[in-house]
Amino acid sequence: MTGHGQKLSRKKEQAIAALLSQPSIGGAAKKVGIAEKTLFRWLQLDEFQRAYKNARRQVIDQTIAQIQSVMSEAVRTLLNVMSDDATPASAKVSAARALLDIGFKVVEIEDLESRIEKIEKNL
Repeated sequence: MTGHGQKLSRKKEQAIAALLSQPSIGGAAKKVGIAEKTLFRWLQLDEFQRAYKNARRQVIDQTIAQIQSVMSEAVRTLLNVMSDDATPASAKVSAARALLDIGFKVVEIEDLESRIEKIEKNL
């Protein structure tokens, strides 16, 4: 077992990459060339769990960045659909609903951020 702050073995790093790219633990183990039982055992190790969690978080962060990079275009598309006279009414309603949902979620998030800041100040 490695100590705190030490790197994982190459095989364990490969296993984490496989877990991120394969639909199942069995598929990940097969891709790396280890027994599924071994991978299940590794998943119980704190160091492996931390590394796997960090890797998953990086994937999520990259995905969020990609989504954020096209958000303005997505909103413009919805606005164009909503305001185009040739657009069917059902599509206009769907676009309007999507924009309203986004607007409400933004307000909710801002409200939650404000409440969290107040709580943190009081702690």
